[in-house]
Amino acid sequence: QAQLVESGGGLVQPGGSLRLSCAAAGIDFSFYVMGWYRQAPGKRREMVAKITPNGDSSNYADFVEGRFTISRDDAKNTVYLLMNVLKPEDTAVYYCYAQRSRYPFNNLWGQGAQVTVSS
Repeated sequence: QAQLVESGGGLVQPGGSLRLSCAAAGIDFSFYVMGWYRQAPGKRREMVAKITPNGDSSNYADFVEGRFTISRDDAKNTVYLLMNVLKPEDTAVYYCYAQRSRYPFNNLWGQGAQVTVSS
């Protein structure tokens, strides 16, 4: 069964760091673009970062401002999001997303991980 499972969320003080992990199962992981999205209360879900299937290219939302790094380990079928210099406005549920890069262009979402930035 295809699934994405996030971990690593939690409560952190402003200026702190967290690393989110997303473990994939039941998919041919190396063919997938992997990404992280987030959704804050009352707001639309927005893209945070994406990384290509071979990991040679990534892109980030403007609000990241160099604070976050997305990476992947295809041997572990896992994608990571390292978040530094966290701000209260980064508080949201963070979702892992997978998009197959060739036919069939399947996609799936994880269940989400809560990140709360507060003193």
